[in-house]
Amino acid sequence: MPNSEKKYGEFSLSEARTIVGEFFTPNPWIFWPDFLLSWAVGIATFTLVQYPQFVTADTTWHWPIRIVCFIVSCILYYRSALFIHELMHIRDGEFTAFRFVWNLLCGIPFLIPTFVYYTHVDHHRRKHYGTQEDGEYIPLANMPPWKILFYLCQIFVIPPLAIIRFGLLTPLSWFSKSVRDWTHVHASSMIMDPTYMRPQPTPKTLRTIRLQEFFCFLWIWFIAARIFYPMGIIPGSIPPSFLVQIYLTGVFIILVNNLRTLGAHRWNSDGTEMNFVEQLVDSVNYPKHPFTGVLWAPVGLRFHALHHIFPTMPYHALPTAHRRLIRDLPADSPYHLCSANSLPEALTDLWRRAKASQTPDTPEASQPA
Repeated sequence: MPNSEKKYGEFSLSEARTIVGEFFTPNPWIFWPDFLLSWAVGIATFTLVQYPQFVTADTTWHWPIRIVCFIVSCILYYRSALFIHELMHIRDGEFTAFRFVWNLLCGIPFLIPTFVYYTHVDHHRRKHYGTQEDGEYIPLANMPPWKILFYLCQIFVIPPLAIIRFGLLTPLSWFSKSVRDWTHVHASSMIMDPTYMRPQPTPKTLRTIRLQEFFCFLWIWFIAARIFYPMGIIPGSIPPSFLVQIYLTGVFIILVNNLRTLGAHRWNSDGTEMNFVEQLVDSVNYPKHPFTGVLWAPVGLRFHALHHIFPTMPYHALPTAHRRLIRDLPADSPYHLCSANSLPEALTDLWRRAKASQTPDTPEASQPA
């Protein structure tokens, strides 16, 4: 028996599937209202940040309204954006209309069309998880703590880099194969490891990429034309403060997502292949505090360990499936080791373990929190 199974106990995938076998069908009657309502209210509150007078003419309330609407719009845009994660785990040919509408309303305007997340499937390949082939994994628990801060600081540069990627590199790639190849390998993936190199696409995937990035390119220049024309601002156009709001919204969303990502795993890999039980225990569920948890880890991402067991289980089924597994799995199942009390506790533990890993003669604190 592998050392991890001796350490953590055995996990029966077939037993777990028997317990939750009824929870694998995505429900469009949940997906559509959830996404569309989140997106619509997000649009409304985003607009009210610029125009609080639509709520009241009393200027005393304008800044409080702006602040509240800004936070609400960010949370709802964040939720809308994370449906990209669900789309990666729904089989091709299913939810076709939802994919199209999501890209139209969210993927293209937010500059995160679905192709930038195609590499997410590598994060779920057992031979890739935690290795250099996994762009969504950095072994932070075994690295200096400053690398955690470095990862968080990227939030300030990602929004402008996305504009450069689609507004400048996209048209250049139409005329230069070297630019095309470099852009695809180094600037076309939603990952956390900046050294990750994306494999070249198949011809079919390349056609999808070119179509989606073309519309991102058009969107960027459409917004630019609405703001500046040609020497200044035209009547009825978007105010320049809109750019500031877009940037701050992007920073807010990426910050929350990066904090969520830091809490999604324990990051104990040493860069070599991990077996299934090690990957399971390296992932984290947050069953407590559902009302706040759904804000920072929406669309089922509070149950990341369960998601790694059953990647195709839809987000709306995860809470019930988790309760079933906790109830019916044996007491010594390693699944019981995957839960954390809160995100702040998990982040504090990650910082402590990263710091301890740099201290000579200090045993690695790689046990689950």
